[in-house]
Amino acid sequence: QVQLVESGGGLVHPGDSLRLSCAASGRAFNSYAVAWFRQAPGKEREFVGLIDWNGGKTQYADSVKGRFAISRDNFKNTAYLQMNSLRPEDTAVYFCAARAFSSSVSSDDYRIWGQGTQVTVSS
Repeated sequence: QVQLVESGGGLVHPGDSLRLSCAASGRAFNSYAVAWFRQAPGKEREFVGLIDWNGGKTQYADSVKGRFAISRDNFKNTAYLQMNSLRPEDTAVYFCAARAFSSSVSSDDYRIWGQGTQVTVSS
């Protein structure tokens, strides 16, 4: 079973960049797809993006396309969410999630979650 820990959140200004990390422990991280979700206060958890088990496929929500990029290093058992040109509406708790083999944009399809890391974008 894989366990996930996010890090890298913080308070930034609009237009800044931030990179989140999702460190995995356990076995066979390289057989898991990883997705990032976020949840703002009073809103439902929403899909941000995903990367498949070997990094060959990525997919993003329209709201972050062109600004965010997901990558992974299976040797380090870590996935990353690079966030550029941050906006106040990107403020949320960001979660990474893992799913064996196949990826999904639905949070209901993920059983393995990190604890979340807060990202606040404010002037």
